[in-house]
Amino acid sequence: MSTFQAVAATRLYRMIADQIAGRIRAGDFARGARLPSERELAEQLQVSRASIREALIALEIEGYVEVRVGTGVFVTISPDGAAFPAVPPHGAPALAQQDDIGPFDLLEARMLIEPECAALAAHQSTPAQIAAIRDAHAAMSLTDSPGLHDRAFHSAIGAACGNAALASALAHLWNLSVASSLYSRMQDYFVTTQAWAAAHAEHQRILNAITARDPIRARHAMHTHLLGILARLREDFDSLTDHRGNP
Repeated sequence: MSTFQAVAATRLYRMIADQIAGRIRAGDFARGARLPSERELAEQLQVSRASIREALIALEIEGYVEVRVGTGVFVTISPDGAAFPAVPPHGAPALAQQDDIGPFDLLEARMLIEPECAALAAHQSTPAQIAAIRDAHAAMSLTDSPGLHDRAFHSAIGAACGNAALASALAHLWNLSVASSLYSRMQDYFVTTQAWAAAHAEHQRILNAITARDPIRARHAMHTHLLGILARLREDFDSLTDHRGNP
């Protein structure tokens, strides 16, 4: 007796990436050609620019394109499969299962959870828990592993919220983000020293609200911080200045 095969839901960005990859393999975009801008692709495919961003990052990881910050996205593979300088897609490892969740979905989930964690922390955290949040903030250097201290700051707020389920959900979202090659690659391009400076200032406002025992202000400060992260990750590839010193 034949059996049915398991059905897996395909994320929108994956469908977009597969369509662009198909066009590249078909020869519609030659090796070295510049792809249409994110805005143009979003208009043609009738999807959000966030989904386009995730699709392009996935294609770069798989070796189809190269992102040149400040210039655009360029094809690195010919229809015959010969690639340079990236790894050929046919030999590239598939994205891990956790990469099926796009960075913007993860951030939107954090926006549902973290503002409430901040509000609860402002309402019921202990002096020791507030001290842990303050210490994590003070330890955050803009040049020495800021991402580690960033996570420590947010984790300390989760621990201070007094709800073990919320703290666990927050930890899981952070684990998914850290394990995601899509998220990591996007951070490489968009999370600059200036971005960390903005995040540090936003953290200070969150800390001030929690210290003042003001749940409303703490919730708003965290929501504003996460909106800021979303905005920074949505900057245009074409117009962004390469923070690594390249034109």
